[in-house]
Amino acid sequence: MILGTAGHIDHGKTRLVHALTGVDTDRLPEEKRRGITIDLGFAPLALGEVGTVGVIDVPGHEAFVRTMVAGATGVDVALLVIAADEGVMPQTREHIAVLHLLGVRHAVVALTKWDLVDAEWMALAHEDAREALRGTPMHGAEIVPVSAVSGAGLEMLRLALTAAARRVTARASADLFRLPVDRAFTVKGTGTVVSGTVWSGTIARDAIIRLMPADVPVRVRGLHAFGRPVDRAHAGERAALALAGVELHDVQRGTVLVHGDAWRATRVLRADVVLLPDAPRALAHRTRVRLHLGTSDVAARIVVADGPLQPGTARPARIVVDAPLVARAGDRFVLRAESPVATIGGGIVTDPIAHPRARPWPPGTHAADRLLELVLSDAAASGIELGTLPIRLGLPPVGIPAIVERIQCRAVGSRLVGEAALARLRAHASTLVDAHHARHPLDEGVPTSWLRGQLRAPVEVATATLDDLVRRGALVVANGIARRPAFMPHLDAADELVSERLLATLAAAGREPPSVGELAIALGVDADRLRSVAHFLVRRGLLVAVEPERFYPRAVIDQVLASLATAMSNGETHAAGALRDALGVSRKYLIPLLEYCDQAGFSARDESGGRRWRGARGGPRDGPGHEIS
Repeated sequence: MILGTAGHIDHGKTRLVHALTGVDTDRLPEEKRRGITIDLGFAPLALGEVGTVGVIDVPGHEAFVRTMVAGATGVDVALLVIAADEGVMPQTREHIAVLHLLGVRHAVVALTKWDLVDAEWMALAHEDAREALRGTPMHGAEIVPVSAVSGAGLEMLRLALTAAARRVTARASADLFRLPVDRAFTVKGTGTVVSGTVWSGTIARDAIIRLMPADVPVRVRGLHAFGRPVDRAHAGERAALALAGVELHDVQRGTVLVHGDAWRATRVLRADVVLLPDAPRALAHRTRVRLHLGTSDVAARIVVADGPLQPGTARPARIVVDAPLVARAGDRFVLRAESPVATIGGGIVTDPIAHPRARPWPPGTHAADRLLELVLSDAAASGIELGTLPIRLGLPPVGIPAIVERIQCRAVGSRLVGEAALARLRAHASTLVDAHHARHPLDEGVPTSWLRGQLRAPVEVATATLDDLVRRGALVVANGIARRPAFMPHLDAADELVSERLLATLAAAGREPPSVGELAIALGVDADRLRSVAHFLVRRGLLVAVEPERFYPRAVIDQVLASLATAMSNGETHAAGALRDALGVSRKYLIPLLEYCDQAGFSARDESGGRRWRGARGGPRDGPGHEIS
């Protein structure tokens, strides 16, 4: 569990943490010299039966609010520090707004410097604090007067913090590991060390994790939690990880450590964005802001539709960031204006891996079922990777199957596809096959490889679509060709006439037939149409394709085979030239005929180029017409 301080500069946050924990969280020389907190400080705090919690002490100066946001992200309980002699100040209000935007629900207010004010002034400070929290989930926070100098009220503060901590829902350890890095440094003899709050999951020593968004694998060579070595760190703990395989300059605040391959770096988020009521101006379309998510701080543009987002209102939007970051559905973020610098709003991530041109979703999309429906609808035929569902839905892996079962979708290989998208694919595939049958009635069907490509879906999804159609009896697939069950290749009246003329012409040509191009000119028929008719006749056993563009009548090929069988009946090897007289053809026709015989298995060619007859059953034959094209 993580306890984070908040409050105006010089209201005594660091001194109060020291009084509670005995640890001075101001570690930098500049902090010692100036007497203010500049960077995040950390300390362990024992809270009786709750155990040890991690304390994050944040700076209160307005110049370091970006650092405060990094520290406040992931806080379970806020310790709001307000000096009784000054009351609520500008940074107090901004810190309260940040905590509210980050979804912090549990808080305790410490009215410090109790020893400097009288009872009447303390009562006013108490009312001032209560009013500042009005309208936030922290409005019922216990308010405790304390003095870090005298120690008065410290025990009551511990009890209040313990009570608040008991109300916090434990983070999910049975989840994907994620730790946003808030510090990185080098330890002599150890190497690169990073620290942060474990947001979810657990991590063990010697585990291989990923450094995001660079997506670099590193090994956890050592682990510390709350300042002591451990074998495993759990969700809600402050942890320091010694990393092997990475240099210090490769790690900085904003880097995220994750485990598993489900995480993705992104430049586009969908989110529900809210603008604070006291924001100085409306948020216009594509306004530049600073986005704070986890410990990341990046420039971004907010893309909203239907006019500017007005102060005090919320609306779905697309967020385009200048640098890649790692997010998960349900993550909360803070938005700050670049000029003048101020916290202006925040929101909740609804789609952490949005399409670059994704339209904002309608409001009220936080329910996991609805999120999955929207994600699948956007993905259409592509579907989404099953492994990324915990990221897209913001749920531990154990909760995913129940969601999937309630949605009209199906796992296809490694992807999840909506049933509506699969139905559209089936309809599209059927239309393509019908159109092909209509345009090419002589073809046996559509090559499945071409059909899968036309579906414009991942191979596994396209293949599953064709399998569905076969299983439903809507398609027949054989030898890589798909067709409708009732379809049979056929010649229409015009093609019947072309077929008759083609067969007659080839029969008259004998062993030296013209090519398809020559036939097209002689017969006055389109070459593609003529070619389709010829292949139809090949499949019917009436023609043989000796070359891709030259066809022989089946009877002529039988004569050629008989002549070659006689010429090579002695079992010896014969040169091509010696067979020319046996066939009575020129070399232009001789070589293709001999190569056809080789490929069909009737003859065998040796290294010298000579051939030996293998017989009528010498080898494989491609169908009744021996088509080899």
